[in-house]
Parts: sequence; C-alpha cells; structure tokens
Amino acid sequence: MGATAANEPKSEISNYVKLNIGGSLFYTTVTTLSKFDSKLRDMVLSEAAQNAETLESEGWVFIDRCGKHFGTILNFLRDGTVPLPETCVEISEILAETKYYGVTELHKACEQALQKKRNRNTNITWVTLITSQNEAQKLISVSSKPVVKFAINRHNNKYSYTGASDDNLLKNIELFDKLAEKHKERGLFIKDVIGSNEICCWTFYGPGGAVKKVAEVCCTSIVYATDKKHTKVDFPETRILEETMNVMLLDTRINKSVQEHELIEATSSSNGNCRCSCSSQWSDLQWENSTTSTL
Repeated sequence: MGATAANEPKSEISNYVKLNIGGSLFYTTVTTLSKFDSKLRDMVLSEAAQNAETLESEGWVFIDRCGKHFGTILNFLRDGTVPLPETCVEISEILAETKYYGVTELHKACEQALQKKRNRNTNITWVTLITSQNEAQKLISVSSKPVVKFAINRHNNKYSYTGASDDNLLKNIELFDKLAEKHKERGLFIKDVIGSNEICCWTFYGPGGAVKKVAEVCCTSIVYATDKKHTKVDFPETRILEETMNVMLLDTRINKSVQEHELIEATSSSNGNCRCSCSSQWSDLQWENSTTSTL
C-alpha cells in the first residue's frame, strides 16, 4: 500500500484557473492571482478550494459571492490599476468585495476615491439669489469683496428670440456657476432672477462698502429679421472672463501672492524670474490704481 502510494504521481495545480463567482464564470491564471498577497489567492490555491464542497466536477472553483464587480478585481490583479466607476454606490460595492477578498491595494484605492467624492460633495458654492433691486444694493454696499451680479430673466422679453439665444442663455448661466465655484473665497456672486429688467446682463462692482460699478456686460440686443424685431442673446465669454479677473484683482483682503500666481498662469514667458517680477509690479500697480480711484 505504501509503495503504491509513493509511486502515485502528485497532483499539480494547473496555471489556468476557472472561477465560478456566484454563477458568473471567469478564467484567469495562478500567475495573475499571485501578483498580490490576498485572501482570494489563498482561497483558490489552498486545499479548502480543492475539496469536494468547493471544487466542482468540471474543475470550477466556486465562491459564493456576487460576481458583478469581480471582473474589476481581476483586471486590477492583472494590470495593477483599474478605472473605478463614477458613482459612490458602485465604488462602495467594490470596496466591500475587496475587503472580502483581501485585495488591500484596490481597497485603499476605493477608499481614496470615495473620500474625494465626499469632499467634492461638501464643497458647496453659495450663490445669493435676490428678487429686488433694493436687496441687491444693500448686499453690494456692505460687501467687503468684489461683487459679480448676474441678472437673468428669460421671460422679460417683448419679442421672440433668435435661434441661438436659448443656447447662449444656458451658456451664460453655466459660466456664472463655474466662476462662482472658482472664486467663491474672493468674491460675492449674486444672481438676480426676478427683480431685474434685463434679460441677461453681467455687472461688476468693486469692494469697499460702496456701490461702485466697475463694468457691465449686456448680452442682449434687438435685431431685425423679415421686418420683425427679435431679441438676440450673445455669449461674450472672453469679455466676461476678462471683467471677472479685473474685478477680482481689486480684492485687497487676500495675499498678493495669490494674485501674482494667477497672473503668472495667465501670461507666458520663457524667463521664470522675469515673470514673477513683472507680475508683482503689475499687482502693485493694480492695487495703487484701485486705491487712488477709491480715494
């Protein structure tokens, strides 16, 4: 008996592995499963995965888990990286599976992705909505920040709109929201949705507790087509961005280095030292001009 047992060839685990994950079938290799230390590798290669309860008659290793995200885990084991879904729900599902299978590296990546999304969701931009001109004047007069007021009232129109006007209205709204997000620490952003007589108009005010209009960009005009008047809405993006930057430079509350950094990014030069020097002089000049104008 002993000699017979000694002469029997030892069973070797094939490099190819067939996995049945809750009814979903996957093909992989021992090499792939062994790239990272994980519970999954041990489950497949251990004796427990080879016994009669786990190993099917046709050589399938059965694991009683949902196979929805197992392909993502396999791809991570193959490549060392994998794109994660956009939704927090799906990332959380992968997080639970990586915890079960002990794939530590992917587990950490999921935790980091969820944390970034939580931080993004808590980063709320507050836009002040007003319904009357008196309300707007009071806010502007007490603001220590530069003010960007955006008046939008599509229904305040006597004529029909031109073809591209609706799209341009939406583009103006989207740009206002983006600027409010970008400059939320530096400026007060006011959206006038009812009280204004304008259809689409941007107004820029300097800081300092006084209602001082710096610039205005009106995006509407009346045009004639087939002997009828039509209202045209434009999207002068470059002009709006320029006026927004100009009014933000009047904010003397912040460190000048912030202004210098933004000016450096907005300009191009081959000499880095020259860029910093010119930006500093330009920032000082802007501050002096704004102080002189206020006085």
